[in-house]
Amino acid sequence: MAHDHHHHGQHQSGSNIKVAFFLNLGFTILEIIGGIWINSVAILSDALHDLGDSLSLGLAWYFENVAKRGRDHKYTFGYKRFALLGAVINSVVLLVGSFIILSEAVPRIWNPQEVHVPGMIAFAILGVIVNGAAVLRLKGGSSLNERVVRLHLMEDVLGWVAVLVGGIILYFFDLPWIDPLLSVVITLYVLYNVVRNLRETMNILLQGSPSHIKPEAVEAKLQEMEEINSVHDLHIWTLDGAYNVLTVHAVATSALPLPQAEELKKRVRSEMAAMDIQHVTIELESPGEECSHEGSL
Repeated sequence: MAHDHHHHGQHQSGSNIKVAFFLNLGFTILEIIGGIWINSVAILSDALHDLGDSLSLGLAWYFENVAKRGRDHKYTFGYKRFALLGAVINSVVLLVGSFIILSEAVPRIWNPQEVHVPGMIAFAILGVIVNGAAVLRLKGGSSLNERVVRLHLMEDVLGWVAVLVGGIILYFFDLPWIDPLLSVVITLYVLYNVVRNLRETMNILLQGSPSHIKPEAVEAKLQEMEEINSVHDLHIWTLDGAYNVLTVHAVATSALPLPQAEELKKRVRSEMAAMDIQHVTIELESPGEECSHEGSL
């Protein structure tokens, strides 16, 4: 049942990213046409940024589909980790895009440019609606890829909110530096979130323990079982941020007959499932048995 739920979650993830991709690509084309029509460099530069987002969304959609493939002889754990490639590429694109936006926005605070205010307001409203719809589509997505993609789209929504607020202020007051100042604040906020996501992605790629699963807590839970005397060679990692893996050697209090050993393994898997560990490999050792792996890592 857990496997079916996970598979359904992956299918939903790919479907969400697909919808967000087409929404974003369609709006990017509209932005380019509108930017030329309104003669707005700001909207055209945002169109370039959205085009980068569309490419990233396309990659994310592709990698989510690859990640759904089953296990084979080449990738014995399956293709779940391919989704991380999309997350890394998207994060890098967002980082580069953010620095480009900052390099454009910061000088404009001291050297503001004239904009076509009514066109700016109209496009900002449309931008909030279209990108907001894409964000809502990805809301609650569990995969790391979806979270990074949602950051892309949230950056666009906040960007258009800033353009809208800036447009309204510019309509009533002659304060052209408001728009680039808001862009800088939003971009710094997005940068903070991207760095945090990138750190999490790198932790997964480097096989760090998932942040919400503490190895000492897992060890304590296993040693609570009366048949287990001690545990060693314990390793916890995650394939994609959602599917967690544990391998462990456990020394039994006494030599267990096969039926009892199997029953103990079932209980271990049940306890670990409650701790959000989906794949458990446990090697039971008799008291005094020498472990060939102990001390090797």
